[in-house]
Amino acid sequence: METEYNFSQGKRGAIEPTPPGKTRITIRLDDEILAWFREQVHQAGGGNYQTLINDALLDYIQQRREPLEATLRRVLREELGQMGK
Repeated sequence: METEYNFSQGKRGAIEPTPPGKTRITIRLDDEILAWFREQVHQAGGGNYQTLINDALLDYIQQRREPLEATLRRVLREELGQMGK
């Protein structure tokens, strides 16, 4: 162990840079949720629980998005319904 360290060239921030398209955030999740995702990684023999959480959120978003055809049909029904009144 050195008696003195030189940090004049040191940089602040994360050791690993955040890849493009990703944002580093702090989020509070229930212990039960983290435990479940960590257990999934353990059962799979490795991986990253954060990636699993990200994938689960992406799946949720894709399921919630209404297809364009369904949106158009809904809007047309609403507009045609207004015309009949």
